[in-house]
Amino acid sequence: MTDAHSTRRRCLQGAALFGALALMAGCDRNAPDAPAKPSFKGVDITGAEYARKLALTDADGQPRTLADFKGKVVLVFFGYTQCPDVCPTTMAELAEVKRSLGADGARVQGLFVTVDPERDTAPLLKAYVANFGPDLIGLRGSPEQTQAAAKEFKVFYAKVPGKTASSYTVDHTAGSYVFDAQGRVRLFTRYGSGAQALADDLKILLAEKS
Repeated sequence: MTDAHSTRRRCLQGAALFGALALMAGCDRNAPDAPAKPSFKGVDITGAEYARKLALTDADGQPRTLADFKGKVVLVFFGYTQCPDVCPTTMAELAEVKRSLGADGARVQGLFVTVDPERDTAPLLKAYVANFGPDLIGLRGSPEQTQAAAKEFKVFYAKVPGKTASSYTVDHTAGSYVFDAQGRVRLFTRYGSGAQALADDLKILLAEKS
């Protein structure tokens, strides 16, 4: 008798639970459809409390902030001109992506922030970014400004001594930050993800309405 009562009670509990779930599902169906979350290839960091501001000087001596590029999708990458592999690969991929986007490529702005202002003079920085496209912009600051910018973006960098005082290399964070046309940080793209993954993500952001 006890087993029969227990079995019946479990069935009733199961039925009640099923009914509650069905009711919840019905409520969901009646609710307005929420916009689908974008399916990015990069790391979605929408709403992050960091990487929200950037104030440095371009290679022509003009102060620049993220607000200057509102209306464009902006990619920010921290590196240095004597970087042997990561930096030129990242910049070349960005240039490739901009070309692949056709007319929309003009709505993508690349910003290269040097973490080596000691060696990356304004003329050198200008010539370096020009190798990858006429509309890419190099940014630099004092050592203190560079440190503050890196801290805001949670970017690591550190000198690695070479054979001479001036032949050092710089270890640094290899990913890039992507901002939407409203100036909001949206993505962190890992180094090595490839040009196609970046292009796919930029297309999503370019298609968004404000």
